[in-house]
Amino acid sequence: MVPKTRELRGMSDEQLLTTLRDLEKHLFTLRVQAATDRLKAPAEVRKTKRAIARVKTIQRQRELEKLRQLPPDQLQARIERLEKRVEEDQPGKRRAFRQAQRLKRFLAEKMAAPKT
Repeated sequence: MVPKTRELRGMSDEQLLTTLRDLEKHLFTLRVQAATDRLKAPAEVRKTKRAIARVKTIQRQRELEKLRQLPPDQLQARIERLEKRVEEDQPGKRRAFRQAQRLKRFLAEKMAAPKT
């Protein structure tokens, strides 16, 4: 049930998302079984959590790679959209604030790095 890292890296973004949802559903059923004392393999919970972490790590690595390819003006535009969302007190403002902070740090690092 738990895919290997090599298999995960070979998947597309949509396949990764589907795999993540399947693993989260599997973890939920394992937790229900654990609560009702019918869990046959307790280590399966830990394996599933680790598989979820692997998928999320690969998704984040791909996201960062896409950000690295964006020019600074597009990154700045994203930051401005997120800050506008925070200022207008829209739903998800806390998440938008955190994303804007991360993008600002990323942009600062990108601007400080020597171009090769």
